Amino acid sequence: MELHITKFKVLSSLLWKLMERGGVQGIQFIVMIVLARMLLPNDFGLIVLVTVFISMAGIITQGGFNLALIQKKKVDEVDFSSVFYLNLFIAFTLYMLLFFTAPYIASFFEQPQLKLILRILALTLFISSFSAIQNSIISREFQFKKLFISTLIASILAGIVGITMASANYGVWALVGFQLTNQLLVTIILWFNIKWRPKFLFSFKRIKILFSFGWKLLVSSLVDAIDLNIRNLLIGKLFSPALLGFYNRGEQFPNLLVNNINGAIQAVMFPALSSHQDDQHRVKQMVRRAIVTSSFIIFPMMVGLAVTAEPLVKILLTEKWLPAVPFIQIFCICYALWPIHTANLQAINALGRSDIFLKLEIIKKLMSIILLIASIPLGVYAVAISLVIGGVLASFINAYPNAKLLNYSIREQMNDVMPSLLIAIVMGSVIYTIHWLPVSSSITIIAQVFVGIVLYIGLAAIFRLECYSYLLVTIKQLLESRKNIQLKGYEKA
Repeated sequence: MELHITKFKVLSSLLWKLMERGGVQGIQFIVMIVLARMLLPNDFGLIVLVTVFISMAGIITQGGFNLALIQKKKVDEVDFSSVFYLNLFIAFTLYMLLFFTAPYIASFFEQPQLKLILRILALTLFISSFSAIQNSIISREFQFKKLFISTLIASILAGIVGITMASANYGVWALVGFQLTNQLLVTIILWFNIKWRPKFLFSFKRIKILFSFGWKLLVSSLVDAIDLNIRNLLIGKLFSPALLGFYNRGEQFPNLLVNNINGAIQAVMFPALSSHQDDQHRVKQMVRRAIVTSSFIIFPMMVGLAVTAEPLVKILLTEKWLPAVPFIQIFCICYALWPIHTANLQAINALGRSDIFLKLEIIKKLMSIILLIASIPLGVYAVAISLVIGGVLASFINAYPNAKLLNYSIREQMNDVMPSLLIAIVMGSVIYTIHWLPVSSSITIIAQVFVGIVLYIGLAAIFRLECYSYLLVTIKQLLESRKNIQLKGYEKA
């Protein structure tokens, strides 16, 4: 199985991935808003604590093998089946570890409920292992339409389960039911949509080859997860699950917007870059396009969200969640930098330099730990701000290797994103003044969103931003390509 990539295939896959990320996360976001209005911040804090341990175990389960399967030029049934069985074995082992350590984790955080919640929710670790290969095949073959259908159906049905349980006063178990049902349904539907089935094949030699690339990504992912999750653990332990709930909800808003755009680009970009890994010039073009385009889209979203955070929280979550507003504004700065982070790191991985990727992660996380230690005595808001400082510094660290690998310097990258950043700041400054008007929160939000969109697009057109013109041309080409394919299909019929 080799990679054969065309521009239309990449753009079409990106469209489906955007629909999958936007549709699925949009539904999950709506479900979380409904649940947030029905449940308490403490309930969300408990789930965040449990998710820390499950997500860490999930990273170990994959072991970097899924990305290795995508990056490898040629894979066959031996590769797929070997990774499948190894994933199941590791998932089962880690589930048993979490099962028996659950009482001690609950005791450490002085939250007795965590014991049973962790034991039940950790089942998602084992369930997700059954669809890991299907996800790799989807990425390799750009079958994101099938992923969109699978995850959309699962999210809708799981949302119904979660809201029904919350209405029946199940409290935190409504969140458990939602997550468990969602993962189970995604796995089942993917097994029907992707026809691959494991065969009785296993090769330690193939595992060793894949692991030679994947282990560096595994360690890098673990280091990154530890850095992100240690804050959740510290807030849950040193402060309270309720405050952790505010912190987590504050991250959810910008995370949703950025993951829909940047996550889709990242998912499609890695296999696309991997297919051109021998052409340095082509890889640089693709990385540059990803950074410029995603920055053009994400910068105004983050600036706009930071400005509208307070009325937005009042409308969606009610005033009991207002302490989450400062966290939303802080995380908007963090997530605005993601296009630069991910595009540079994806290029490094696609070129097969996971060794450099690992070194960068170690450097960044050591820096992050120092910032975290310094911020803890200053309070929970300082802990969040330390992420902003670390994110800015990490942007330069991630970009540095590509100055040599791709001849794409830090100065070039800054010049590429600066026009979008400047007009986003101008847009944010203008719409901020709208909150002084003596109108309701609903009208304020509507006015800010409308003025913000018109002003940003208007400024992009007036100053003739290249990325704005590129998006218009690309959308037109994509629509024409799909139309031509449909016409050919009618002619054949």
